[in-house]
Amino acid sequence: MARVTVIHVLLILSFFQHKKLFSTVLASGKEYIKDALRLHNVMWATKDDSRVILSWNNNLTKEETKKYTVKYILSYKFFNTTKERKERLQEKEKIIHLQLHSGFNAKVKTQLFAKETEDIIKESDWTELTYKAPPVYIQNLSCIIYNISFFNCTWHIKAEAPEDIQIFTSYRHVGKVFACQQYIKNARKKNIGCYMKEIHFQPSRKINLNITVRNLRNSSRVLSYFKAFTPQKIEKLNPPINVSVSLENKSIKIHWKPPPTIGSARKKCFLYQVKITDHKIANVTAENYKYPFHKPAKRCAAQVRVKKQICIANKIWSEWSEPVFIHDEKTVDILLLSLTLFCSLVFLGGLLIYACRRYRCLEVLTTPVPHPSNNIKTWLADETHHQQHMSMQMEMNSEVTLGTPEENRDENIRPQKCLKEFMLEDL
Repeated sequence: MARVTVIHVLLILSFFQHKKLFSTVLASGKEYIKDALRLHNVMWATKDDSRVILSWNNNLTKEETKKYTVKYILSYKFFNTTKERKERLQEKEKIIHLQLHSGFNAKVKTQLFAKETEDIIKESDWTELTYKAPPVYIQNLSCIIYNISFFNCTWHIKAEAPEDIQIFTSYRHVGKVFACQQYIKNARKKNIGCYMKEIHFQPSRKINLNITVRNLRNSSRVLSYFKAFTPQKIEKLNPPINVSVSLENKSIKIHWKPPPTIGSARKKCFLYQVKITDHKIANVTAENYKYPFHKPAKRCAAQVRVKKQICIANKIWSEWSEPVFIHDEKTVDILLLSLTLFCSLVFLGGLLIYACRRYRCLEVLTTPVPHPSNNIKTWLADETHHQQHMSMQMEMNSEVTLGTPEENRDENIRPQKCLKEFMLEDL
């Protein structure tokens, strides 16, 4: 049993401070004010594993306890936090779970109420207590459940943590204890996370995470921290499934189905968000959404995400679903026509390339023309020379023919024919 802290607080007030209270009490015929001066509390704390049992008592008599309704106001705040928790209790005990806090400040006061009218008769002053726990070397602990059976936790190690510590985790669920399957390490080989898979969760039973800090040089120095989670509150759902979108009566209509979950799958448990291109995100509780869209864009995308909020408070949104696109009818027709034409051109181009390779068309087209041989060049030169010689002979014969009588023309033509035949034989 840990040390017990006892704080006695005596309420001493001056006459001038209670002048108004005296007048009020005497006018209402209630108890004499000296009873208020006698009421005080005693408060102490007891460490019990991962909990601190905060207890208190007062100096009320049995007669006062039977005559009045006794209630207590408890207020406490963890170190390095700003949130103050207040509770009205009828018991003289409160269990506070430290989790990852290194202590807290608490105060309590006692109040007496009339049983018939519930009017306050008197109350004590605040009794305060400060509880300091062992140091906590981790911060920003975050755990998440995803894909139904995967459990992942991460944390940061504080800068003031000793260099020779290592952090280990396990969790208790449904009466069984499971060790971490795979640790996530930082550059200094310190464990900063734990990854586990193929775990069966019961949504109504809490997960109790146990974090143990061990000193590697001194095995006797061990610190333990505990934090409890409700499975459904830390579940990150997968995006909605079977998302479909269509254009109906100048409106966009979107349908989807909820993803699998470890808890209740009733329709009212889910909250959805719908995102449409160039429009504000809309919150939806049904599994469909209709939005008037008189002039749809050429390319409009819709996405949906989900979380649980109605049945149980969950702050973790799923990822957005894959975008689903919608077009107006004209755009769809043009797109299909363009796609068909493109595919046809690709097919014909491929067929042409195959035919050219098969029958070596490219080789025929790209074969260079050979240069003429020397014999051909000589023949061409001789031919040119003979043609010039023939033209000269023709001119000379024509001049002779002009001066020759008609009866002699036939005789002149014969030698010319013989000359031509002779030249052709030479060629």
